Amino acid sequence: MLEVTAAGAAAAAVAAHVSTLVEDSVASRIAAKDASLWGPDAEAEAAIRLGWTELHTTTRALLPELEALRAALDAEGVDRVVLAGMGGSSLAPEVITQTAGVPLVVLDSTHPDQVRSALEGDLARTVLVVSSKSGGTVETDSQRRAFEAAFTAAGLDATRHIVVVTDPGSPLEQTARDAGYRAVFLADPDVGGRFSALSAFGVVPSALAGADVGQLLDEAAAVADLLTEDAESNPALVLGAALAGTSPLRDKLVFVDEGSGIVGLGDWAEQLVAESTGKSGLGLLPVVTSSPAGAPPELDSPAADVLAVRLVALGDEAVDAEADLARTDDDVAAPGDEVTVAGSLGAQLLLWEYATAVAGRLLGINPFDQPDVESAKTAARGLLDATPEPEAPAFVDGSVEVRVTPGLLDGSAAGSESLEHALGALLEAIPADGYLAVMAYLDREAHADLAAVRDALAARTGRPVTFGWGPRFLHSTGQLHKGGAHVGAYLQLTDEPREDLDVPGRPFTFGRLLSAQAAGDAAVLADHGRPVLRLQLRGAAALARVTEVLGTRQGA
Repeated sequence: MLEVTAAGAAAAAVAAHVSTLVEDSVASRIAAKDASLWGPDAEAEAAIRLGWTELHTTTRALLPELEALRAALDAEGVDRVVLAGMGGSSLAPEVITQTAGVPLVVLDSTHPDQVRSALEGDLARTVLVVSSKSGGTVETDSQRRAFEAAFTAAGLDATRHIVVVTDPGSPLEQTARDAGYRAVFLADPDVGGRFSALSAFGVVPSALAGADVGQLLDEAAAVADLLTEDAESNPALVLGAALAGTSPLRDKLVFVDEGSGIVGLGDWAEQLVAESTGKSGLGLLPVVTSSPAGAPPELDSPAADVLAVRLVALGDEAVDAEADLARTDDDVAAPGDEVTVAGSLGAQLLLWEYATAVAGRLLGINPFDQPDVESAKTAARGLLDATPEPEAPAFVDGSVEVRVTPGLLDGSAAGSESLEHALGALLEAIPADGYLAVMAYLDREAHADLAAVRDALAARTGRPVTFGWGPRFLHSTGQLHKGGAHVGAYLQLTDEPREDLDVPGRPFTFGRLLSAQAAGDAAVLADHGRPVLRLQLRGAAALARVTEVLGTRQGA
């Protein structure tokens, strides 16, 4: 089932808010799709975004077709599943398949090296799942084009190797029908991308990869009544209040997996929470950690704006049923402010969706829109269309080109043009209540070890640090970066691919697309007055140097 407990400030928040949430019938009204819960300005959007409350029931209609398709693919020797999708279209299948222990190649990047790596697999054994709610996602469309051309070049019938998941009436549905792709699965249009884990976007690629999605839906169904109950014991009300009801708001949520048995839940929750709450100058910043030695630096001596989110296994001793709401006022500001969550994967997917909707009500924001996501896309499209000359670097240190937002290096002494100095200036620009976001527009498969710099930077700054792979994070924390509180500092890393890769039928390459996405994101952040340090890495030596300067040598 589910267990959610709170301590310290989180427990005080639960005590302060849950009874009111119960009196206002918030849980049952969410289940009844009451779009008025988030205020009149949000009502129109909410009215077409609450279909997720029924997915544990409605998605079952897809299971027979999925089982038949999986059996047919197996009979043809097609057992390698590649998923082309961004944001909610890839994060849920990734956690589902990783937890199930079945292989899925998740292609959520436009980096030429990562795209080429996916293309170099055995294409005769490959089925490509093209997943896009809007049907016009530029990354996914580019990946589809590359695979279709590769299948054809290999002498294969591309249409037999492509499956589509999209909303009814989208451009992608029309493309798929016209081309005669093997299968088209239509998702519920009244479900937003980040709430789509239990929809076709979550289950189709997962089922084809071999995960038991029927069990996943069973797990969600088993807790659905509990999560819709107007009761103080409702785990979704407890979690939502703990996340968004602390006073003052502890808006840096440090996720620590302490043996939950679920692989990558924090990465999925990061998008759900950040994109849903990061707007109107507010927002809850998930800080996903994977500290091998135990607690991340943020929890060594937690700052006043940090809340620990501990993911544990059901029945774990860390979940103490007695450690609930009965905390004294003296505990509120003390270290140990935390919420602990346990449950099966299907149950937690539904739990976190309900809790995020509850958090949106407490924060006074619309959890279903994403007003700032489009800005980076627009900037990237403008750069692709205009193909301007690259911005000149402020200076070059060895094989690293350094670019900064205006004012970041003002007052620097003559001769201080070094990578170390620029990084120091960025870290000094982090406000006392701020955070650092590392945004790596690199091949996340080849350079996975780079993520270890997160802990090193958190220890160095004494502030929360997030690490995101671009352009993947643009569909999640990118909304909070621009629409949330103005307290972030941003470190962007880009490199040169081993070899660029054409996007068939398009006037740009994957390399140009990635470059435009990175530059567009940096420009929008700068327009919002955020400090940005951009490092362009020229070769492997540059990556090693930057990794060392950031605090951890790659592969150490």
